[in-house]
Amino acid sequence: MNTNEQKHAGNVVLIRGAAMWLLMALVLAWCMVGLNFGVTPLKTIFAGKFTRLLQAHIDFLLMTALILGVYAAKVPLPWHVRWAMVVGAFTNSSLFLLMSIFPSLDSPAAPPPEYFKLYLFASILTTSYGFGKAAVYILRSTFKQT
Repeated sequence: MNTNEQKHAGNVVLIRGAAMWLLMALVLAWCMVGLNFGVTPLKTIFAGKFTRLLQAHIDFLLMTALILGVYAAKVPLPWHVRWAMVVGAFTNSSLFLLMSIFPSLDSPAAPPPEYFKLYLFASILTTSYGFGKAAVYILRSTFKQT
């Protein structure tokens, strides 16, 4: 491991992912401010429920916090776990974002299209695998002999 990788316990993708998702949460916060002030282009883009945009914002913040917490543990994680966390954090949060842009995905009158269901289940699996496996690695690290 080079010095940069040692500093990050090999988990540099986590800190980069967390930074990107925090920026995304900030962009969505400004979008909500714009919506509250009646900015027409934003009303056109976010045609769905305001609460779904708020959920996307909060979920990006939550995922950022979770990734930062795992990163702070400084436990080396395999590449597939790190990437599953970062990709899963985006896809999970983006589900709410998609519903805020495309109201038909959030309609109780009609089931969502198959491609959306596939995206949803792939997101749930990826996110669960990444964060679950990371939790196992972190927990196991607490039992190692020093």
